[in-house]
Amino acid sequence: MTQLSQEQEEDEKGKDGQITTRVLPGFMELLPAEQIVFDGIKAVIEAVYEKYGFVALDTPVIERAEVLLAKAGGETEKQIYQFTKGDNDLALRFDLTVPLARYVSEHANDLVFPFRRCHIGKVYRGEKPQKGRYREFYQCDIDIIGDGSLSLMNDAEIPSVINEVFSKLDFGPFVIKISNRKLITGLLDSLEAGNQSVGIIQTIDKLEKVGENEVRGLLVALGVPNPAIREIFQFIGINGTPQEMLMALRNLCVDNDIFRQGVSELDEVVCAMQALGVPEDRYVIDLTIARGLDYYTGTVYETVLRDYPGLGSICSGGRYDNLAEKYTDRKLPGVGISIGLTRLFSQLKEIGLIKTSVATPTKVLVVPLVEDMSMPLEIAKRIREAGISTEVYFEDTKMKNKLTYANKKGIPFVVLVGEDEIKSGLFAVKNMETGEQVMLAKEAIAAHINEAMK
Repeated sequence: MTQLSQEQEEDEKGKDGQITTRVLPGFMELLPAEQIVFDGIKAVIEAVYEKYGFVALDTPVIERAEVLLAKAGGETEKQIYQFTKGDNDLALRFDLTVPLARYVSEHANDLVFPFRRCHIGKVYRGEKPQKGRYREFYQCDIDIIGDGSLSLMNDAEIPSVINEVFSKLDFGPFVIKISNRKLITGLLDSLEAGNQSVGIIQTIDKLEKVGENEVRGLLVALGVPNPAIREIFQFIGINGTPQEMLMALRNLCVDNDIFRQGVSELDEVVCAMQALGVPEDRYVIDLTIARGLDYYTGTVYETVLRDYPGLGSICSGGRYDNLAEKYTDRKLPGVGISIGLTRLFSQLKEIGLIKTSVATPTKVLVVPLVEDMSMPLEIAKRIREAGISTEVYFEDTKMKNKLTYANKKGIPFVVLVGEDEIKSGLFAVKNMETGEQVMLAKEAIAAHINEAMK
C-alpha cells in the first residue's frame, strides 16, 4: 500500500486528530436550497419523459464486471470502478445504456416492443475530476428499443421530447443539432477511408473543442491524405436552413449507397419533426455532429444553449443498430438521448442561471406557545390533509428564534397557537413575506393558505 505523506495524513485526520468531513473529489454534495432546485429540475425531466409514454425503470448500480466490460472500450474501460466480493467480479455502472442492453436481453420475452423506458439515476466513472466533470453523477436517459426493426418516426419524436424538456426548464434559448452518422460514414467509404472511419469520426467530433487547425493536424497524424481532408472539411462546412442543407447533400457527387441512405433518413426525420411541431428556430442540421462513440449508426443529436455555447452539449444521443449484440442474437435497434444532470446543474449554477431561494419544501410552520401539544398537532394535521407541507416547531426557545427559523428556511406562513388563541378559537396566521396577519378558525386555515399561495 502506498504510504501517505505527512501532509496527506494531516489532511485525512483534520484538526486535532478528527477525521476530515470534506467530500471526495468528483462527488457533488448540495445544500438544502440547492437540492430542492436540483430535485425540481429532475422532476420536470421525468414528468416530460413519462408524458411521452416512457416507463421509469431502475437497474442495479452494481453489475457483473463482464456485463459492463463487454460494451466498454478505450478510456471508458479504464474508468470503470471494478472490485471483487468473494468469488464475484463486480463493477459500478458507468452509464445507463449498457445496463439497459443487459435488461432488455434478459427480459426480451416479457417486454412489449417497441419498448420505451426512461431511467434517471447515478453512474460512476473513475476519471480525473475537473470543473463540470464528476466521478458520481446523474444521467437522465430515454430509449426506444425495437425488435428486429424500429421506425424512423421514433428518431423524429426524440427532438420533440428534447424541445419540451428545455422549454419547461427555461434556461434560455437552445438549439437541437441533428445529423446522421451514415453521411460521414458513406463519405469516408467513397474516399476509400472507411477503414479509418472510427478514428476520423472521433477526431471530427473534437472540432468545436479544439478548432479546425488542430483537427486537420490530427487527421494528418492518422494518415488521412490531404485530398480526403479537403473533401471532409468541404462536407462538414455545408450550412444553411435544413431544407437548403438537404438539397445541398442531395446534389453532392458522393457515389455511395450508405451516404444516400443517410440523406434519405435525415430528410424523413426533419419532415416528421416539423409535423410534430418542433419550432424551426429550435433545430439545425449540423454535419460536424458525429458523436464519438462508435455504436451510433444513424440519427445523432446534440443540444446546446445559444447564449452559452461554451457549456457544450447539454443533451445528446442517437440511433444504434443493435443495442444488445454482446448479450443476445436478437436484433434490438434503438434510439435514445441522455441529459447529464449533475454536470448541467453544476455549470448552470456557476454561470448564475440556477437560483436558490427556499431551503425546505415546508409551506407552513405551526408554532406552539403552549406546553400541551394536542392543539398544535391537530392544526398541523388539518393543514397537511389539505395537501400543504407543514412542520411543527417543537423546540423551547424565544419567539424571535422561532420566526428567525421560518425566515432562514424560507417558510412563507406561520401559525401561532397560544392559550389566548385556543380559548378564542381563532389562530394567528402570519404571511412571512408580506407581514400580513389574520385570525382564523382552525377549520379555515388551510383554505386561506391555499388561496394565498395561488
